[in-house]
Amino acid sequence: MATELPAAGMAGNMLPPRNATAQVAPGNNISSAASVVCYSPMMVTAYGIWQGVNPLEFSLPLFILQTAIIVATTRLLVLLLKPIRQPRVIAEILAGVILGPSVMGQVDVWGTTVFPVRSLLTLETVAHLGLLYFLFLVGLEMDVNVIKRSGKKALIIAVAGMALPFCIGTATSFIFRHQVSKNVHQASFLLFLGVALSVTAFPVLARILAEIKLLNSDLGRIAMSAAIVNDMCAWILLALAIAISEVNSSAFSSLWVLLSGVFFVLACFYIVRPLMWWIARRVPEGEAISDVHVTLVLTGVMIAGVCTDAIGIHSVFGAFVYGLVIPSGQLGIVLIEKLEDFVTGLLLPLFFAISGLRTNITRVHDPVTVGLLVLVFTMASFAKVMGTILIAVSYTMTFRDGVALGFLMNTRGLVEMIVLNIGRDKEVLDDESFAVMVLVSVAMTALVTPVVTTVYRPARRLVGYKRRNLQRSKHDAELRMLACVHTTRNVPSIISLLELSNPTKRSPIFIYALHLVELTGRASNMLAAHHSATNQNRSSSSAPGSSDHIFNAFENYEESVGGVSIQALTAVSPYQTMHEDVSVLAEDKHVSLIVLPFHKQQTVDGGMEPINASLRGFNESILSSAPCSVGILVDRGLSAAAARMASVHHVALLFFGGPDDREGLAYAWRMVEHPGVCLTIVRFIPPDYKAPALAPPPQPMPPRVPASNVQARAITIVPDAAKSERQMDEEYLNEFRTRNIGNDAVLYMELVVANSEETLAAIRDLDSAHELYIVGRHPGEAGSPLTSALAEWMDSPELGPIGDLLVSSEFSKMVSVLVMQQYVITTPQPAVGPAVPVTDDPVRQYVTNANQRTSPSVGLGGNQMGRGGWGGGAGGF
Repeated sequence: MATELPAAGMAGNMLPPRNATAQVAPGNNISSAASVVCYSPMMVTAYGIWQGVNPLEFSLPLFILQTAIIVATTRLLVLLLKPIRQPRVIAEILAGVILGPSVMGQVDVWGTTVFPVRSLLTLETVAHLGLLYFLFLVGLEMDVNVIKRSGKKALIIAVAGMALPFCIGTATSFIFRHQVSKNVHQASFLLFLGVALSVTAFPVLARILAEIKLLNSDLGRIAMSAAIVNDMCAWILLALAIAISEVNSSAFSSLWVLLSGVFFVLACFYIVRPLMWWIARRVPEGEAISDVHVTLVLTGVMIAGVCTDAIGIHSVFGAFVYGLVIPSGQLGIVLIEKLEDFVTGLLLPLFFAISGLRTNITRVHDPVTVGLLVLVFTMASFAKVMGTILIAVSYTMTFRDGVALGFLMNTRGLVEMIVLNIGRDKEVLDDESFAVMVLVSVAMTALVTPVVTTVYRPARRLVGYKRRNLQRSKHDAELRMLACVHTTRNVPSIISLLELSNPTKRSPIFIYALHLVELTGRASNMLAAHHSATNQNRSSSSAPGSSDHIFNAFENYEESVGGVSIQALTAVSPYQTMHEDVSVLAEDKHVSLIVLPFHKQQTVDGGMEPINASLRGFNESILSSAPCSVGILVDRGLSAAAARMASVHHVALLFFGGPDDREGLAYAWRMVEHPGVCLTIVRFIPPDYKAPALAPPPQPMPPRVPASNVQARAITIVPDAAKSERQMDEEYLNEFRTRNIGNDAVLYMELVVANSEETLAAIRDLDSAHELYIVGRHPGEAGSPLTSALAEWMDSPELGPIGDLLVSSEFSKMVSVLVMQQYVITTPQPAVGPAVPVTDDPVRQYVTNANQRTSPSVGLGGNQMGRGGWGGGAGGF
């Protein structure tokens, strides 16, 4: 058993220098006395506590415990910092600081038991292995062609955002070089500090932009393009800094290091890249990449790291360049799927924890050094922000946008941590300078999100539009739809629905086909949104194969059918906030209807199975926050070849009354214009139903009343609510029947039912030839006996009682269902008194509030919906 001499504790230097040997690792304690730590090759795994040994004296059990503590602490800090929208890198660095000598290391038992010096070599080795593969993923997900496609504005912003802080930072450091650096490598210190001050963390910046919903904005696109260029320049400067920083290196040897690095990059692009394309082309389309190819590529990551390390450049540089040359097709997708969760979730936090463990605040003693380093960072950050503002103003951007862009470009993170750690390993930075620079970097990055969200004021969206639902639109007017697509399986059903919607040149349909991609923290997904949403570039998607198929399918349909205009977009966001992106896009594009795929798909035996657990919450969020009407499409054969080739399509509308059913009738009205569609309207009425009288002509607006009478106005509306709903149902149905007199393709029938049981029996007895059922999400009046019992047993509330019945296993017919929810347009609030929401449908407003479904107000006077709808009746237009 090897003996261990007294070693440095947690209060001393946590980690040995990078060039220490495997058996003897020198370290420094507070008194600067040398210590020796001996490692025994036999002390790897324990044989159980029953043998009388402590498992934490063995390297493997101790490493497992350290990893679990680091990951758990990081996840806890991520949750705590999430409300203030701080990036994950801050939580990871702070976790290391808390676990290190600055906080927990002050407890002797913690330092000697959980993080002893003898264990840190193993922890650092695994952390650098995780860093190696993470930088490979960053290179794999970064599109080299972005630099070529970057506009002049982004290129100039990148150069100014890097050159100014580099020059000012190095100049300020040179002036105070004797105070801020106590080592002999002054030139190396200045170069490392200049790189650390001028770099922009592209992965961290992309994540911040996605979280604050600026990824697809003009500001976000400029910042992303400039950050990519900045990142590439930072790696070049880092390689140069490492070559110069070698202790025993001469100018001749440094030149050989640079030339060897250039040769390595050229070999990767002109030898390895063609080889990877050859491997990718050998895999037939639709088949999986073999494990042999994946293993060879992953082994190449370590070989690239060894090559650059042998050259004299850090191993992560080789992994990054190696990732750049991997094709972003199916091979890249497989590699990301196999590596991402394990590397980013488990191994990468170890590297940031190592940075935090190295950050010993107790070693910071000289206030002059601290003050000068903070001054240098402040000057460099000020130069980056001011340089960006000047460039932004010269390109006619506002001052606020320039400030926001400057702070975005000042984002720190992974690359800076790598630079600082390499500088410390090369003994260019001492412990005091390293600790101060890490803490200042964390503070700078923490300021980005609050400052940007406070300063940036995007241009106000267009004033609210009238046609937020189909009932307000003429049936032969242009229809603007937003079709959400999650996978390629959703496309055929959407196209089939468009075919039934009668797109012609006289009544055109404009479709925004939105491919929704879940944001999982990868830069590639965010880069995909950046290009797909702006440049319609389909080559850099997070899933290029599926995105290409989706976009091509819609393009082919647009070319083959007249009257349809399709614009394909991609939105990348977490499912928790994805509905916000969809709602903003729908309002910006003046969309009247959002079509969502159901969160379940049909199985081989005819049942329904969930696709993704998050899709249900996404659909519910859209239903509660959409600025227009929403339709949920349940595909159960609508997209089958037999249905598309049929000469006659049978559609049924189940009408119970209410705004949602009227919205379904409005959509069915468009379908009736199709020469091959036969529509059956089945109206369910109670036994005691009496048709109300026609609405009286619209009366002039009453004069403004005092505040004391406002509440009385709101109460007097409610008793006539049921009459108003029935009246609008009758008027809209009568208008539809009048317009379609003599149309043999329309069949209208009324069924008298008294309760939910009779409703269920009547639906089951309907003709089984229908391909599509159209129903409202909230049929009839609230608490109606016709549907009340069905509502109590709903498995999918987003479909409503009738839609849930039609897709349940109890309903044997295999039929597709379109569930409609109408957007309720509100009127402006009274000028005095408490805000009382008023709509044309008072009961509808009551139902909306009862179901916690609120809709944003249009905010325009005179935009309320007339009681007669758009066709005939009082108040129509």
